[in-house]
Amino acid sequence: MDEEEVGEPYWNIQRSPAFYAHAILFFHVTSGELWYHLSKTLAETAAVNFSKENGLDLVVINPGFVIGPILQPTLNFTSEAFMSFIETGKEVFADGIYMLVDVRDIAIAHILAFEKAEANGRYCIVGDVVRSSEIKMILDKLYPDLGFSQRYKDKCVEAQLYSISKVKAESLGVDFTPLEVSLRDTIESLKEKKFMKL
Repeated sequence: MDEEEVGEPYWNIQRSPAFYAHAILFFHVTSGELWYHLSKTLAETAAVNFSKENGLDLVVINPGFVIGPILQPTLNFTSEAFMSFIETGKEVFADGIYMLVDVRDIAIAHILAFEKAEANGRYCIVGDVVRSSEIKMILDKLYPDLGFSQRYKDKCVEAQLYSISKVKAESLGVDFTPLEVSLRDTIESLKEKKFMKL
């Protein structure tokens, strides 16, 4: 692909049933059985087909890896994985690249998609695409006692391999929360709920 930016037009290609049959085999054989990801893709396809067949307007909100304050009294998978990354430095994603979005931005996107008549199609809601070393540098600045300065080898952040377009989400009215604020509020929420001690 020639473009460095991957956005809605790239992912909105219509796929045939044969593509999905191949995708099932591909995910199973080469990607460590990423059934969750495949199930999301197939569920969205079913929703799109159902809405077309029944004359319904469908707006899809596709978030990245969600961080930010938690409301529930228990940890969900995402919060638990991110907390483990904060505490141990162990990567959530093998490539060390995180497509992060604040939970509050997702909530606003849902509200805006419901309220605005011009909302249509798919919205990729990703605030920042960053390497783990950048997250660790921010955490080291906010929480020096975590000791991240000793735990990340590469203090220089390499250029990103790609970015996710924010244009369509911003046209909806989403104003993304700065990464530093999301990271701080994630940790403060985990501390407040007594999941983390710092």
